[in-house]
Amino acid sequence: MIPEVWAPRAGAVALRAPERGADMPMTQHAGGWWRADVELTEGEEYGFVLDGAEHARPDPRSRRQPRGVHELSAVFDPAAHVWGDATWTGRQLAGGVVYEMHVGTFTPEGTLDAAAARLEHLVDLGVDFVELLPVNGFNGVHNWGYDGVLWYTVHEAYGGPAAYQRFVDACHAAGIGVIQDVVYNHLGPSGNYLPEYGSYLRDAESNTWGSSVDLDQDEVRRYIVENALMWLRDHHVDGLRLDAVHALKDRRETHILQELAEAADALSAHLGRPLSLIAESDMNDPRLITGREADGYGLTAQWSDDYHHALHVALTGETSGYYADFAPLGALVKASTRGFFHDGTWSSFRGRAHGHPIDPRIPTWRLVTFSQDHDQIGNRAAGDRLSQSLDEGGLAIAAVLTVLAPFTPMLFMGEEWAASTPWQFFTSHPEPELGKATAEGRKAEFAQMGWDESVVPDPQDPETFSRSKLRWEEKDAGVHGRILALYRALLALRRERAELTDPDFRHLEAACDEQAGWFRLRRGGMEVVVNFSGTEAELPADGAADVVLATDDDARLAADRLFLPARSAVVATRGGA
Repeated sequence: MIPEVWAPRAGAVALRAPERGADMPMTQHAGGWWRADVELTEGEEYGFVLDGAEHARPDPRSRRQPRGVHELSAVFDPAAHVWGDATWTGRQLAGGVVYEMHVGTFTPEGTLDAAAARLEHLVDLGVDFVELLPVNGFNGVHNWGYDGVLWYTVHEAYGGPAAYQRFVDACHAAGIGVIQDVVYNHLGPSGNYLPEYGSYLRDAESNTWGSSVDLDQDEVRRYIVENALMWLRDHHVDGLRLDAVHALKDRRETHILQELAEAADALSAHLGRPLSLIAESDMNDPRLITGREADGYGLTAQWSDDYHHALHVALTGETSGYYADFAPLGALVKASTRGFFHDGTWSSFRGRAHGHPIDPRIPTWRLVTFSQDHDQIGNRAAGDRLSQSLDEGGLAIAAVLTVLAPFTPMLFMGEEWAASTPWQFFTSHPEPELGKATAEGRKAEFAQMGWDESVVPDPQDPETFSRSKLRWEEKDAGVHGRILALYRALLALRRERAELTDPDFRHLEAACDEQAGWFRLRRGGMEVVVNFSGTEAELPADGAADVVLATDDDARLAADRLFLPARSAVVATRGGA
């Protein structure tokens, strides 16, 4: 590898490579680039000395940080891996089911190799994609991953980039695609040396997490696009989940999201396999997934938090904060049939009209929906899952309405067996002052929302991380085993019945009874009927012909009536199907 770096802010740059002796001056080239006339070998450590500073900085495009984000980088050749997935043709997101995973808490070991050893469970479950929370380099040992500072690396505690390639290879051998969560809207608070090199950030403009990324700079845009291509090309991943794209403030005529979509489409054509880009966005803006020929950005899909909010309120009755607008059961009817609840309607949480309607000609699978995810669990004060507040009937309803939603379902790891473990906000900042500020800020945030701060765990306490790890020994016992069997049955049914992956919004019908607490969703020759209430519901069969799956054995069809026990759901065929 011939070292080069974009460092327009530096007056002089030297290469520090301990195996080569003294620092070597680098030559300045056009556009703020510097190069060294030396070729580094695999595993060799190196860094860049800016303007004669004492300490060398890591390479902004480092592929490996063997001793952490403050130390020297190491050469890693991604082409050295002998791939075993030559016959892998990829997976379309359409019709798929996604499984969200945090490497550090998925297994006791918290490594990519250990996660690969658990893939048989995911195959048996019936998921199509694993979506990994961010794995790029951050300071400390354990973290959610959203504080990354070296976007081209793989966190060393997870096994580094070589383990990542082994994991992707193992997934493909098991028939599972890989989606990587990437963060292009901010950098973490520790180990971020990019501003010393160039104008990566807009110091005068910030978002929720810190200074905004400076998308006015051509080289910063290139840094982002080439990072995306690295994951898709060099690590063979099948898609990217783009974190909080609403925080990408772009003033260019061609938005960075469109650039990413165009680059991914070109690479997909070259590789001959599908590549998906999925946006997390709170804008409820269909332009993200509208084709470029219609002035859209051309991304593959986007999350719909509205579906989560409507389902969460129906399951739990919680209506505080942003849940308030979703209190009527009719919110679930609208989110189930139109994708967004807020599609130009008043948002009391935001204090303004919010969102835009989705063209019903857009396929439903372009929305990713869920009943639980890392944010909606981990950003609760105690990091509590639905399994820690719902009865078994409620958990079964959540399973039915997650897997059989008209959209692309996503499960959060452990959800499939109603894991007893919480998933809390954890950090391991080595800097005492940063750790203290993080813990105090967390408590203050929830105090403003009226939570008792005593229930808010200290993110810096190692136990907060430890108790967030899944307990695999529980998955087949009691209620855990029953919920797991239900998820398996639902995923199998979703594969078997074409109506359950029909992507046409125009084929969806839904209704509810606010007082009786029942909800029904029709999808061609199938329908899902749910009783959220605590008493038996009796409603017209209305075309239901046969119950093919019930979460309670006492559910039944009798003449022209459908009887649902309290807190239960059925999936039925309709007459003529």
